[in-house]
Amino acid sequence: VQLVESGGGLVQAGGSLRLTCRASGFSFGEYILGWVRQAPGKEREGVSCISNGRGSTYYIDSVKGRFTISSDITENTVYLQMNSLKPEDTAVYYCAAVRARYLTDRYCVQLQYNSWGQGTQVTVSS
Repeated sequence: VQLVESGGGLVQAGGSLRLTCRASGFSFGEYILGWVRQAPGKEREGVSCISNGRGSTYYIDSVKGRFTISSDITENTVYLQMNSLKPEDTAVYYCAAVRARYLTDRYCVQLQYNSWGQGTQVTVSS
């Protein structure tokens, strides 16, 4: 299993970024994919996740209405469109995966994924 993130960068508050996670080495359609972030001095938190098998999604409250997760099964790629970015969104964003069908707190909140990417830095200036 390999997950490679891209799309991070420096953006002003109110701006947008789209993160991309390209996956390989597993049956993409049978997995839950998640975006997890870690800000300096803070614990990792689950931002969003999607079940490729069911199409269901989850968002942490602080990003609802601003971020959108989507998945292209034909391209083995999951995206995170981030709009109206705030300085508190600054973090390293990781893509993560687990073979499962139903979204539960076990994955999206407790982060019990078994595969992780290397992360991409997102910095939002005020």
